[in-house]
Amino acid sequence: MPGRRPSHPRSTAVTQQATPTEDPALLAEFEARIARGESIEPKDWMPERYRRQLVRMMSQHAHSEVVGMLPEGNWITRAPSLRRKLSLLAKVQDEAGHGLYIYCGTETLGVDRQQLLEELITGKAKYSSIFNYPTLTWADMGVIGWFVDGAAIVNQTALAKHCSYGPYKRAMVRVCKEENFHKKQGFESVAALAQGTPAQHAMVQDAVDRWWWPTLMMFGPPDSDSPNSAELLRWGVKKYTNDELRQRFVNLTIPQAQAVGLTLPDPSLRFDEATGNWVFGEIDWNEFWQVVKGDGPCNRERVAARRAAHEDGEWVRAAATAHAEKKAARGATRAA
Repeated sequence: MPGRRPSHPRSTAVTQQATPTEDPALLAEFEARIARGESIEPKDWMPERYRRQLVRMMSQHAHSEVVGMLPEGNWITRAPSLRRKLSLLAKVQDEAGHGLYIYCGTETLGVDRQQLLEELITGKAKYSSIFNYPTLTWADMGVIGWFVDGAAIVNQTALAKHCSYGPYKRAMVRVCKEENFHKKQGFESVAALAQGTPAQHAMVQDAVDRWWWPTLMMFGPPDSDSPNSAELLRWGVKKYTNDELRQRFVNLTIPQAQAVGLTLPDPSLRFDEATGNWVFGEIDWNEFWQVVKGDGPCNRERVAARRAAHEDGEWVRAAATAHAEKKAARGATRAA
């Protein structure tokens, strides 16, 4: 099996650096492995550009899991029942675990986790645009589970089946199982509200109206305007384009909305018999880019909340460091 440990230094590829010229023979061998469907492992040789693309994608994913706790975490104390509270609490805890899991994955690429966290709390790092929207009512909890986690499953299932980087692919197996639980609890909550009182139905319809378009934006810019898709597809990190994944989500979700008597806020929706796809209206890409660039409804609030949580947790990190040092000292004493 070909494989040589990459010679890259421990640095984050999120920063703008010149890409070194790769050895043509190693590059050809690497691309042949991709073509054969082999997994690339941390000690294998890989093009620097491949490593940087993975770090960018995986760190954004990890950041999204961590920031994604904030919109829902605000509602744990306001859940309408103990059952709903337990479900939401478990979901938020899962998202934290997903973030830590994927941060571990980035470390296999020679990246320092602390540096990634610094980029997040200083506002330099990107995360999913969807988490920069406010959660106004309890119905938003259900719709986030149904839409946002549903969209995540579409994307992450493809990674779990096809991603060329082994650690990322394997991480997605567990993540997808838990995201499936998140989607089911969200849809169950939506269905209960949709079949409830007229006020409850109106509340969940309002949440659907607010979250539908931002959810479609989650898949990223259209293929014609995506700067990274070509490389990610070429090197097998992604199997499907942004538009293909977005279409799959739409096709899966519309029948679910019909089943619970909710309407999606798109007068252009129609089923195309020829393609078997639901045709949907134009996405407001100006809004998408505005949110991505930091001017969404909650961008500053989210970063400030993460920064405050990081600063509040300083005593935990100090205690853990002191414990590790004490444990190491005891070990050294026994060995002496």
